[in-house]
Amino acid sequence: MITRLSNYFLKTLREDPADAEVASHKLLVRAGYIRRQAPGVFGWLPLGLRVKAKLEQIIRDEMAAAGAHEVHFPAMLPREPYEATGRWEEYGDALFRLKDRHGADYLLAPTHEEAFTLMVKDIVSSYKDLPLSLYQIQDKYRDEARPRAGLLRGREFTMKDAYSFDVSDEGLAASYQRQRDAYERIFSRLGLEYVIVSADAGAMGGSRSEEFLLPIGIGEDTFVRSAGGYAANVEAYATPVPDPVPAEVIAGLPQPVVFDSPDTPTIDTLVAHTNAVLPREDGRAWRAADTLKCLVFAVTNLEGERSLVVIGVPGDRDADMKRVEVAFPGCEVEPATAADFEKHPGLVKGYIGPALNGEAVLGLEGTTGIRFLLDPRVIDGTPWVTGANEHEKHVAHLVAGRDFTADGVADVATVRDGDPAPDGSGPIETARGMEIGHVFQLGRKYAEALGLKVLDENGKLVTVTMGSYGIGVTRIMAILAELHHDDRGLIWPAAVAPFDVHLVATGKDTAVYDIADSLASTLDAAGVDVLFDDRPKVSPGVKFGDAELLGVPRVVVVGRDAAEGFAEVWDRAAGTKDRVALADVPALFTGATAQ
Repeated sequence: MITRLSNYFLKTLREDPADAEVASHKLLVRAGYIRRQAPGVFGWLPLGLRVKAKLEQIIRDEMAAAGAHEVHFPAMLPREPYEATGRWEEYGDALFRLKDRHGADYLLAPTHEEAFTLMVKDIVSSYKDLPLSLYQIQDKYRDEARPRAGLLRGREFTMKDAYSFDVSDEGLAASYQRQRDAYERIFSRLGLEYVIVSADAGAMGGSRSEEFLLPIGIGEDTFVRSAGGYAANVEAYATPVPDPVPAEVIAGLPQPVVFDSPDTPTIDTLVAHTNAVLPREDGRAWRAADTLKCLVFAVTNLEGERSLVVIGVPGDRDADMKRVEVAFPGCEVEPATAADFEKHPGLVKGYIGPALNGEAVLGLEGTTGIRFLLDPRVIDGTPWVTGANEHEKHVAHLVAGRDFTADGVADVATVRDGDPAPDGSGPIETARGMEIGHVFQLGRKYAEALGLKVLDENGKLVTVTMGSYGIGVTRIMAILAELHHDDRGLIWPAAVAPFDVHLVATGKDTAVYDIADSLASTLDAAGVDVLFDDRPKVSPGVKFGDAELLGVPRVVVVGRDAAEGFAEVWDRAAGTKDRVALADVPALFTGATAQ
């Protein structure tokens, strides 16, 4: 059926919405695809639903090819299953919680592992029913603290989530690979560049986690990769541990020296001061990497208990808060506050170090009793300049293992270009990316919590192992808009464009409209999806502006040349406009030869 703009539910805007920061947000609103309802929440208009449906169909095609069956769950779910898996609390403030009139607790699901697990538990009882893969395309809800960038990060978003169920770990590995392969096909069909990176599983849990990241400047994720093929989300990057320091080298290291260090509020000023008052014996200048920066964090666990932890990192680096959060799963972590320091007078702010006059200050065995963790680079035998735990005093030649120890390791320091890849494949480079898909090997976490067991071939009850696989449908739509536009409007890839052709009739001559109407009917009969701008009292300039804004990749203009048998065909992606015989236009869209 021909879609006529004269009675289509569409209104375009000439000005960008005031709250829009990125191109996709601006253009999707201006072109009449979505409308804001609340921060991070959008209503969908007919054009937007058409693109979204095409995206979803590509996903459905590849899910079917991977052997997955489609189901659908409600967005509102009861508290109890999420409490059983621990995620009612783990999600913290990101979870939308609500009560019904009887006081029962519910949530708006951020993901549906629990619902899928219980459904399979209700239906499947034998290993003969496995392997099984199920998926849905459904809205998810997360109470983002700062929803921004339109569909790229909202509070309500559409997601494809799939789940696999297997008896064995080998079966899970096979199911995981099938889904991973399907993702590669989906993103290839959409023309999206992607990098598969190792990732942290976070609240999802599981033994293996990989993200599909699209390299893009506005991406909120940082990932690293090496020329040798290593790739990981920055949160999952594991700092290589240096080779051990030989015993004879350690034996020759100087003893600690405490020195006055007034007016050294930064690492740079400390380094400059140390070089001035305490030159190294080897003639090399002190560097920021020779200093040990002791960072203090407050960690709040699921029970609401707040405690401090000190992490020592090389002074030429800071802590990456995403990596800090990964180091303390299920906890809220923030830099220690002034009130925290008041409660712990043993921490001399600005001059914190692990030891004082040979006595441990930090660590569970230290005088403060505060847990002390170290960067993986701080190995036994490495000497450091660090705080002396006295106001305006530092200590040099403090040797790890000899003069101080720690309670453990925390790999939280910033990652930067040139750092070594953990697999030895060379130096890494950092880049910005946007997550478009995520796959997890969940293992038995959810099945054990919810009692999903089946009889194996020996008649013994065994716990099922699971995988979880997500794609952000609405995020991908926004990403396509980010990647495919010019200064006049959207330019959708043909695979997801709302229509195959945008037919525009211009002028006041009714004969032109009759010719365009006939062409629309011919195209429609040939199976071409036509958006026909048949508005009789709208100027050509407005129609052309709308055609460019809406983003249908090919536009056919029937105007003053129609009487001579010609139309103008625009290819928005190529930026061309060609004069084409009206009789030849259908062949451009159907592949048929004009008679």
